[in-house]
Amino acid sequence: MDEVELRNISVQENQPLMLSKEASDTVFCEQDVETSRGTMKVAVQGNRAKPAILTYHDIGLNHVTCFQNFFNYEEMQVILKNFCVYHVNAPGQHMDAAPMDVHLYHYPTMDELAVMLEAVLEHFNLKRVIGFGVGAGGNVLARFALNNRNKIDGLVLINTVCTAVGWTEWAYQKWNNWYLFSNQMTEGTVDYLLWHYFGSKTMAGHHDLVHAYRENLVRSVNPVNLAMFVDSYIKRNDMALHREVNPAKKKIQKTIKCPVLLVGGDYSPHIDDVVEMNSRLDPVETQWIKMADCGGMVLEEQPGKMCEAFKLFLQGMGYSE
Repeated sequence: MDEVELRNISVQENQPLMLSKEASDTVFCEQDVETSRGTMKVAVQGNRAKPAILTYHDIGLNHVTCFQNFFNYEEMQVILKNFCVYHVNAPGQHMDAAPMDVHLYHYPTMDELAVMLEAVLEHFNLKRVIGFGVGAGGNVLARFALNNRNKIDGLVLINTVCTAVGWTEWAYQKWNNWYLFSNQMTEGTVDYLLWHYFGSKTMAGHHDLVHAYRENLVRSVNPVNLAMFVDSYIKRNDMALHREVNPAKKKIQKTIKCPVLLVGGDYSPHIDDVVEMNSRLDPVETQWIKMADCGGMVLEEQPGKMCEAFKLFLQGMGYSE
């Protein structure tokens, strides 16, 4: 499918969302899910009798800081009335998580994190889900979809990478992790993570939004726990996705075989990675949207446009209001 650039969708509000006390006070049911690789904290939002949306956050974030503002957004309430959202937190990344012992706990690889989702679906008796992932979380969900085609109805992937780590990213993250493993959240590490989230243009133009995330990283994130997640992310292998144009070979080709909505901000530092992933997926099943006037934090910077795109994606899958 050709690239779509969202510029002229009419929405009520295009101002960036902010981390807020109301978001963290949202009523949801948190449950610990035991897996073969440890415990995962899952926060359930909505009526469990409804179809399931499964979210997965990016590095340095959790279900509150990555998703709560967006799913509490006024225009999203129509969707919340018709779906139940299961917010998955990677091991040790949830709010107020206890420090993890790097000597006793071997943090799961990206593939192992994907396998752990099978236990989440089993725990909540979910037969099929719609995945909604950002950054590293999108990578986990894409891996899950590759090996569980009968359990995924669709995927929304924001700033998601399907390739192995590049040298520049590896070098920055390894340097940052040296401090994080020493239990230090340095200014340089925070600056890199903020660039990873927003990109340079948004950092220069939305000071209050960026400041809110800076404060969260400094005050609420456990450096060692984050280092372990980052270490797995930079050790990720290429997902080996391949776009097959021969109809006879499509059935056996390794690819994601469900509807996919790929999203990247106009000024996102990951826009080239999203374009690369789009080039590897089946164009019949894939919608690729470049969000105009937006950096990497699409859910916060352009919630109205993202909500409208999500609604249209769900309608294309057969869901209606």
